[in-house]
Amino acid sequence: MPKFLIPFTILLVAQASAAPLESTSDEYGSHFAGRISRLNGPAKLARIRTDFANIKFLNRKDRVEFWNESYPDNRCTALVEGRTNDYLLLRIPQYDTCVRRVHFTTGSYLHFSSEDLRETVKVASELVEVLLKKRLAMQAKKDRHQKELTGHVDRVDVVNKRFEVLRQKLEIEWQKELAALEEDKARSFTEFKTSEARLNEIDTKLEAYRIEDHNLKLDRWSLDPALYYKK
Repeated sequence: MPKFLIPFTILLVAQASAAPLESTSDEYGSHFAGRISRLNGPAKLARIRTDFANIKFLNRKDRVEFWNESYPDNRCTALVEGRTNDYLLLRIPQYDTCVRRVHFTTGSYLHFSSEDLRETVKVASELVEVLLKKRLAMQAKKDRHQKELTGHVDRVDVVNKRFEVLRQKLEIEWQKELAALEEDKARSFTEFKTSEARLNEIDTKLEAYRIEDHNLKLDRWSLDPALYYKK
C-alpha cells in the first residue's frame, strides 16, 4: 500500500469507530433526512426539502433533533413551524450556536429525528391496525353481499322457470275449463232448441184438439147499454 494512503485509511477507521452507530431499526419512522433549501438567520428559520412521506405526521411545535452525518454527536433542536408534502419549516432557537455546532448552510444534507413524530406515528400505526381489522371484516361482509347479488340473477332465473312451468300448467287447465264451458253451452243450446221444438209441437197439437166450452156466443150488441133498456 502506498505510504500516503496509510494516514487516510487510519483516519477513516478512527472516524468509523468514534461515530455512534444509528439503529438500523426505525420501527415508527422517526428518523429521516433532508437537504436545507433556504436559511433565514435573523428569523432563525430553516426550510428543509425531504421526500420523507411521514412528515405529514409532524405537527406545529413538535421538537426535532438534527445533525450532520459527519458530526453525529453534535446535535441541535428545532421546532416545527410548518410543513408541506415536500418541505419542512423549522425554527432553530439557538440558531448561531447550531450553525457552529452542526456545521450547516444552504444545501447541507442533514439527518433528523423526532420523539414527537415517533409517538404520533406509533399512535397512527395502532390506529392503522384497528382500521385494517375493520377493513378485513368489512371486506368479508362486502364479499358476502357481492356473492348474494351475483347469485340473485340465478335465483330469479330459477323462480321464473318454476313459475313458467306453473303458468303453462295453469294455462292448460284454463283452456280445458273454457273448452268444458263451451261444450256445456253447446249442449244446453241443443237441448234448448230441442225443447223449444217439442213445445211448439205440443202447442200445435193442443190447438188442433181444443174443445169449446160454450156453444152459444154473446153478440156485441147485447153487451152495449146503449142498445138495450133495463127494466
